[in-house]
Amino acid sequence: MPLRLIEPARWMTAGLMVMSLASSAAHADEEARSRPLASLSTGFRFTEQTGEDLFASACQGCHMPDGHGATGAGTYPSLSKDGNLEAGGYPVSVIVRGQKAMPPVGAMMSDDQVAAVVNYLRTHFGNQYNDAVTADDVKRVRP
Repeated sequence: MPLRLIEPARWMTAGLMVMSLASSAAHADEEARSRPLASLSTGFRFTEQTGEDLFASACQGCHMPDGHGATGAGTYPSLSKDGNLEAGGYPVSVIVRGQKAMPPVGAMMSDDQVAAVVNYLRTHFGNQYNDAVTADDVKRVRP
């Protein structure tokens, strides 16, 4: 089969598209590097105390910083405008006990920390569930 050459006009268009994609990726990398890094917990227990910090440390790696979830090596559900978060006991149970591929990360958190991250999820990412979960609520779910 003979080798086909790409017409110069098509080659230029393809080259410009590649350069544009590379430029976009470089800009995204630059943006990510300019954001301050959150200090991550070391050891088995999370040290973060606020829901926002706990989300950044424990959740956003799978559910993404915007809470929209992801699909790739696995499927990580969106937490954005999530009706499953309406009943505060549901996210508490999932965090404490795990569910499907999600590990029981609540084992690495105090009751106050679980309540903080659940309350953060329920009031961010388009969720407007303002009835707060308490540490006592979490304690009742623990095995």
